[in-house]
Amino acid sequence: MKSIINRLKSFIVECKRVFRVTKKPTNEEFKIIVKASGVGILIIGIIGFIVKTAFDALF
Repeated sequence: MKSIINRLKSFIVECKRVFRVTKKPTNEEFKIIVKASGVGILIIGIIGFIVKTAFDALF
């Protein structure tokens, strides 16, 4: 039981440390993140569409 409590305390300390280091992104950073994520999703979607179309054509 003490092990679980110690692990939980350690986890909370680590979370506090991470929250102190992080910061809210600026509008410019947020726009860049949204664009990069959108491009990544689009690329994965295109690859999935090509693979699905290729398998449908073969079988």
